[in-house]
Amino acid sequence: MRKSLFVLGLCLISIMQVAHAQSRLQSILDNGVLRVGTTGDWNPMSVKDPTTNRYKGFDIDVTTELAKDLGVKVEYVATDWKTLVNGITADKYDISGSASLNMSRAKVAGYSQAYFYLAFVPVVQKKDLTNFSDWSDFDKPEVRVAATLGTVQEKMVKSFFPSAQHIVIEAPARDFQELLARRADVSVTSNVEAATLVAKFKQLAVVPVQKLRKPTPIAMLMPQDDQVWINYVNHWIELKKTQGFFKQTAIKWGIKGL
Repeated sequence: MRKSLFVLGLCLISIMQVAHAQSRLQSILDNGVLRVGTTGDWNPMSVKDPTTNRYKGFDIDVTTELAKDLGVKVEYVATDWKTLVNGITADKYDISGSASLNMSRAKVAGYSQAYFYLAFVPVVQKKDLTNFSDWSDFDKPEVRVAATLGTVQEKMVKSFFPSAQHIVIEAPARDFQELLARRADVSVTSNVEAATLVAKFKQLAVVPVQKLRKPTPIAMLMPQDDQVWINYVNHWIELKKTQGFFKQTAIKWGIKGL
């Protein structure tokens, strides 16, 4: 019996050693590079400057800090919302920038623990505020609702407003651009992005709904089968939470969570 337990223990140690050796964590350390998938179109989380091809924002500060603590360089890999998960499963990058926790994504990809929370609000042209006061006002056949393909908002607007017209556009175009061009009457976005949009485009406004919808944790997408890498990032997030890093970074970018 003792011999069997001893052999079993050796087997478990061997399995753990192999798992660690095959982990993205070890590959990142060996290669000296952390590959991060980011869309560059979610202000103020990730924004790409087309003139320099450089990224900035909350996500960029977070992943730069993660790379620094790993002792490696960070490399940003351009992606879009409809292929964000595929980039993880196809090994195009080791981790994504911020992504809403979504159970469809969780079927094929892993997540880090959450480090931020948001909720969703409707955005309209400011001159249309007299036509809309709450969520139910948009669920009408004559109302055009814009969403970006592959985002959580795409499923959201179809669920919220089944009677409305759904205008789904592909990245790099964005739903709010349809609103600006008057090809849509409303777009639904996070309270984080909405604050940035109405500050940048004075003709837009957030509808003062009674209640924000779909409070959602924000985390980073990771390989589902790599618990070693997930554990490392989760430990890092917990440490940075305790040190106030996420709160300070959010303040820097004018982000207010729930």
